[in-house]
Amino acid sequence: MDYTGISEQVHSALIELFSIASLKPGELIVVGCSTSAVAGFDIGSQSDEHIASALMDTILAEIKANGLMLAVQCCEHLNRALVVERQAFIQYGLTQVWVKPWLHAGGAFAACAIERFEAPVVVEDIRACAAAGLDIGGTFIGMHLRPVVVPLHTRGRKIGEANLTMAYTRPKYIGGPRAQYEQLNGY
Repeated sequence: MDYTGISEQVHSALIELFSIASLKPGELIVVGCSTSAVAGFDIGSQSDEHIASALMDTILAEIKANGLMLAVQCCEHLNRALVVERQAFIQYGLTQVWVKPWLHAGGAFAACAIERFEAPVVVEDIRACAAAGLDIGGTFIGMHLRPVVVPLHTRGRKIGEANLTMAYTRPKYIGGPRAQYEQLNGY
């Protein structure tokens, strides 16, 4: 596996997302990642700690550099719970659950978050509070994004062998035909 190549792919994807989405410091970005899919296997069949580590290095660096907060989705064995930093847990008033993701329950990427975060907390959900997200390998992160979700059609649609989908969110349009929609607060 070309770890440098997948790091470069995810870095390019994040740069593209950040250039299009109007993200503000403190907002949550959710990432779901099947390291099995990145390696070209069926989702959940070949969890890979090295792939998780290579991706986490790049993602965490970009998240921190942009003043954002990362939420890492666990796999279906943990009901898609998420790993967040304690700061996000407190700021967003989330509900903690008692479990420790590992390679075969939660997935390699969530297990890596437990190791790399300064003060990791596993939460039941993030109450559809994420401002944007990356879905690497078809992990279905949509439930964590706030309305209204805008899909981002990217130039690079793969991380390794895994399909990549990204999205960001915008406020709802309300008011009907007389309403005016100015750029507000960075949107």
